[in-house]
Amino acid sequence: MTKKILSIIPARGGSKGVPRKNTADLNGKPLIAWSIEASINSKYITKTVVSSDDEEILSISKKYGAEIIRRPGDLARDDSSSEVVVSHAIDFLKLKGEEFDFLVLLQPTSPLRTSDDIDSSFDILFNSNATAVISVYEVDNKILKAFKKNKYGYIEGIANDKYPFMRRQDLPCIYMSNGAIYVIKVDRFIKNNSFFTSKTIPYEMSGTNSMDIDTKEDLEEIRKRMT
Repeated sequence: MTKKILSIIPARGGSKGVPRKNTADLNGKPLIAWSIEASINSKYITKTVVSSDDEEILSISKKYGAEIIRRPGDLARDDSSSEVVVSHAIDFLKLKGEEFDFLVLLQPTSPLRTSDDIDSSFDILFNSNATAVISVYEVDNKILKAFKKNKYGYIEGIANDKYPFMRRQDLPCIYMSNGAIYVIKVDRFIKNNSFFTSKTIPYEMSGTNSMDIDTKEDLEEIRKRMT
């Protein structure tokens, strides 16, 4: 039986770091178009939707082949979480009689994430007993040697009291979420209202392809990398 997989691309009109960020030109296309095309070109995704409160973003999204969901203004504030946006999209589509087995959240600020990355995320999920995948990149494990101060004023290891005294090569690898890909079974998301489960596995991306656009400098750097 073919799995039904929903891709949700959240894109607010407001942005403090880069005004009109999601519609900003990135090498001849609006920023959001890169994520839409990566989603549409995935061999697994069966529906691609953009959730936005902004008419220009919705218009651009339709032009590039995505279906659209007009997001209420109270879900498009600076403090609106991705979880509430995804829940709104799931409920909206369910009212239309559309339900899905898996969902993938694709932040439009990660334009270097490709359809191959998306498909590889699903490949490792489908070949495991996991219920979720989060894209990550490896970071320096030296942080595991750090200390924190406890409530009594004494220091202790941030993870445990052994790591600060171990050789770095003996420490475990550590990873940071890059915000590019979140895959999860829909029923697990609905149950926990979270993209993270006790059986979440990583999809590792390079530090370069993990770049996220938060500032004008980030946008310029990605423009250079894509030329």
